[in-house]
Amino acid sequence: MSLLADRLQDLIRPGDTLWWGQATAEPLTLTRALVEHRHALAQGGRLRVFVGIGASDTLQPEQADNLDFFGYAAGGPHRPLADAGVLDILPSHYSHLPGLIHAGVLPADVVLLQVSPPDAQGRYSLGLAQEYLPAAIERARVVIGEVNPAIPWTHGGVHLQASDFALLIAAEHPPLEQSRAAPGPVEQAIARHVAALIEDGATLQLGIGNLPEAVLAALHGHRDLGLHSGAVGDGIAALAEAGVLTNARKSVDIGVGIGGILMGSEKVRRWAHRNPQLELRGTDYTHDPEVLAASHKLAAINAAIEVDLTGQINAEVAAGCYVGAVGGAVDFLRGAARSRGGLPIVALPATAKGKTRIVAQLSGPVSTPRSDAGLIVTEHGVADLRGQTLSRRVRRLIDIAAPEHREDLERQAHETLRRCGAAFNQK
Repeated sequence: MSLLADRLQDLIRPGDTLWWGQATAEPLTLTRALVEHRHALAQGGRLRVFVGIGASDTLQPEQADNLDFFGYAAGGPHRPLADAGVLDILPSHYSHLPGLIHAGVLPADVVLLQVSPPDAQGRYSLGLAQEYLPAAIERARVVIGEVNPAIPWTHGGVHLQASDFALLIAAEHPPLEQSRAAPGPVEQAIARHVAALIEDGATLQLGIGNLPEAVLAALHGHRDLGLHSGAVGDGIAALAEAGVLTNARKSVDIGVGIGGILMGSEKVRRWAHRNPQLELRGTDYTHDPEVLAASHKLAAINAAIEVDLTGQINAEVAAGCYVGAVGGAVDFLRGAARSRGGLPIVALPATAKGKTRIVAQLSGPVSTPRSDAGLIVTEHGVADLRGQTLSRRVRRLIDIAAPEHREDLERQAHETLRRCGAAFNQK
């Protein structure tokens, strides 16, 4: 075994549960050593690994010979784990993770971190992510870090001293990047509809993917926007550098943008480095219902796999396969609904591979109940469901479905509303 593997074996015990930063915050040197030497590290037993959003191919189904995978998301590079039946899904609100860790319901024995070089006070920054990591660090028996000079030193949240680490090594890999394809005509049309809803001075929360980045690109004509979001990508950095994102009109954390994780390229890392106008905070703050409700004009913009004719939202299962997550959408949608002037928005293309995503009946679970649905946006327009009865919701959602699917949805609407105890008003 390598010297690193020997040192890890001294610290990791059979039966341990391991956590690390998700997506771009994955500490590649440590995670790749873990999977390569898993047999020796498990010492004839098994290790349990929490799986967040993926940005690398580190984890593979064959590693289930010694590793038990559990997590809240199964998309992207972690889809093979779910397809192979070796990823045990945690159907939990993302905001519940810190509390579950603190309570010991979710064990956290070992935490692997990617950190920035220390500042003049010897403080190592978690750099790209806070999220659930502070809770895991607090509970962990062992904290292991890799120092990466390309990781920004970011304000907010937890900072660590060298004495907080059981082992601190130099990173051998550059940071992971979350690349996005250029938005196509459909994404651009949706983005224009969303941008038209957002007022100057609004505070933005965005989910992840190409569509939120398209929305950000459509907001360059706005003024004094703010940030309070889980994910922060290149589009946010571009808005800030253009003078559009100032955080000046925020009612909470005035003058400071709040995020949980940087998910982009070198562009967002460079913008975030030592930037006092950005703070990365833990999930217990970014998703706090009171903070969200107090955020004036909070525009929460999240995605979905499909929406039914009454406003129920599935963000987890597509074609019978778990590909999404419960995530934080419900927290943000409820927060935006309580925010003065807030906008709870779910945006999605009207079709996928020729099939409608505005459906009479969901093909997966209800990730967001109809009672929390606000504004549904497709390339064909906006359906404002707030304060609307079932029959009016059906009418508005059919109007933003793809035209070629509307007639069939009309036929199915009668049966849908019969089950829901309502009459379908054709007028």
